[in-house]
Amino acid sequence: MTISEITEKLLAAKKAKGLSFGDLETTIGRDEVWIAALFYRQASASEDEAAKLLTALGLSLDLASELTASSVKGLGPIVPTDPLIYRFYEIMQVYGMPIKEVIHEKFGDGIMSAIDFTLDIEKEADPKGDRVVITMNGKFLPYKKW
Repeated sequence: MTISEITEKLLAAKKAKGLSFGDLETTIGRDEVWIAALFYRQASASEDEAAKLLTALGLSLDLASELTASSVKGLGPIVPTDPLIYRFYEIMQVYGMPIKEVIHEKFGDGIMSAIDFTLDIEKEADPKGDRVVITMNGKFLPYKKW
């Protein structure tokens, strides 16, 4: 995956300030996952959100136009090479069809929205090793018949 120039600037400023995405969540008033998506240009900020973020990072407000521009969706190769991202690809390869079938049984023929959608990441302590808890919450959209 190629990291854009704006992404590199944002990540470098975040690191230099010693901030986490959770810290920025408090400052900007948006979820930490959404803020991370903004860093990677998978989301677009309002003028106010861009100003708050750039101020928190100590960056020039001249960069606001980069953050408020229409976002780019879906970066990287078809099969990701980053081990963590690849695991999600692998999960969908193994469990994608079962998930689809269970959703169809419960809701009918349709999809889960990735537009009316939230994603939360939590850390759960476990004696056998900490657990990653990911909750995806998307509106069900039935397929239309005409």
